[in-house]
Order: sequence, then C-alpha cells, then structure tokens
Amino acid sequence: MPGPRTLAADPGSVTTLLRAALPAVPGLNLLPGVRKAPAEGFGGLTWDRPGAVVERAHVEQYAAVCGFPRRDVVPVTYPHMLAFPLHMAVMSDPAFPWAALGMVHVENTITAHRDVAVGERLDVRVSVGAARPHDKGVLLDFDTTVRAAGEPVWESRSTYLRRGSTVDGVPAPGLVIPHQPTGGTQWRLPADLGRTYAGVSGDANPIHLYPLTARALGFRRQIAHGMWTLARSVAAIENRLPEAVTVEAVFRKPVFLPSTVAYAARRDDDTWTFALTNPQDDSPHLVGRAVPAGAAGAAGSAGGA
Repeated sequence: MPGPRTLAADPGSVTTLLRAALPAVPGLNLLPGVRKAPAEGFGGLTWDRPGAVVERAHVEQYAAVCGFPRRDVVPVTYPHMLAFPLHMAVMSDPAFPWAALGMVHVENTITAHRDVAVGERLDVRVSVGAARPHDKGVLLDFDTTVRAAGEPVWESRSTYLRRGSTVDGVPAPGLVIPHQPTGGTQWRLPADLGRTYAGVSGDANPIHLYPLTARALGFRRQIAHGMWTLARSVAAIENRLPEAVTVEAVFRKPVFLPSTVAYAARRDDDTWTFALTNPQDDSPHLVGRAVPAGAAGAAGSAGGA
C-alpha cells in the first residue's frame, strides 16, 4: 500500500464532481492523471485531512437539512461530512482502480466514542483496503478515523458495491438487522431534497439532482442520498441515544424523489432498531440499529486507520 496522501482543503462540490466523472468519459479516461490502475494487485489507499475545523455555520446547515436540533455538539452522523472529501479523493485517485460514478453505498457503521464539539479541530483519515468478493461484483470498505489531539473520537466504515468487477473468494454475509419495525410516521420528501443535501454535503452525484441527470445514469428520476436517509432516521431518536454509540445501517432500495416514506423505531433494552420503508408495502429503503458503543452484538469500532 502506498503512503498516505494529504488533502490540504475541501476542494468543493464542483471540483469533486469533475474528478469523479473524468474516469468515466471515454478518451479522457486514458489521460495521465485520470487513467485508472488495473484492479489486479490493488492493496489499498490512505488519504489524510489534518486540522479540519468543525464550523458552526456548516453544522447548523446540516442539522437543519437532516432534522437535528441546534446544539453545541455535532450530530452523530455529522463527521461523515469531514470524511466525504477524502472518500472522493480516494475514488478519484488514479491508483484506485474503479471510477467513482457507479459506486453504490450498501452498508454503513458509525462508532462515536464521545460528543464532538462545534469548533474542535480534528484530524481525519480514510483508508480503503483490497476489494472483497460479492455476488454482484466487489465490495470496498472505506474506514474513517477522526482524532482530536491524537485520540480517536469517531470512526466509521462505509461499504460500497462496485458491480461487474470480480475478485477471488467466497462472499461474506452482509450486515443483518432482524425484526425490522414497520408503519410509524410518514414523511413527505420533496423533489429538491437531493439538491438541498448536496449543497450541504458536497455530494453532487447527478443521480441525486434532477430527473434528467438521474436518467442518464439509469434511474427513472432522482434519488435521496443514502447518508441523508441515515441521518434523518438517527435524528428522530438521537436524544435517546448514549454519547458513546454505534449505529449500523443497511441501504436496501433507493428513495425516489419526490415520495412519501414511513419511519418506525423500536427499543429493546439498550438497542434501538429503526427502518425507513415504502408505506404501500413495507419494503425497506433502510434498516438500522443503534447500541451503546462496545455493547455485545455491536459492530464496535469500524475504523482501522
């Protein structure tokens, strides 16, 4: 694995989108600096973002879009905003064999070790290892560690599916969350939700923006960001979660915009299970759970950087 690369600053959503798109453009994808390395022999990449400051204005924008209250500590899902530019840096790196467009976010695990305060200065590291086998392609685990003064305060694993490619091995079982709750509260999601969240997150993937841009990539119309569906689901119960918590989620079906979804949550001892479903047939868009960090049955620390 090559040594860590460093991202000096957030490049912005337009630059991020261009870097992600170029490897998918015939002809341009052969240019030096754009051309992707072969998948065979890929051992992993690490990118660092030192000294990222948690800005109050951005936290409040994120909280408003995702349904969290205004507080002096960040929502438990917020540090993903600091890691996302590094996810894109990895995916856009010529040493990463797969183009960013076409990567499908299928699972996510977050472990918060303590609250992160607005104004803290944090060091963020994202590492991805060798691809794992999957029935429909390969899986790539993006492990994030966020440190304050050298101590880990937040970790996550975002697992992406890349269809088509293959690697040797037997696919491991994915995250299974039994006893999905159904029914509950219905939320009406507007057509511009993807554009609103993109403006806060920097994730301007065309599948989230407009019907035309989504259809160009195989969707009948734009879809909500998976991390918005997770954040909104956690926001509904965050005031009942411990400070040190592990949140796991499986993304099942896309949420087309505009649409109506149903949200339900259930508590069993120290475990909260929640789901975002289609209210017409209870089919899940997202199923997740939250447990105290380190509790039996939790995924535990997801990062490994």
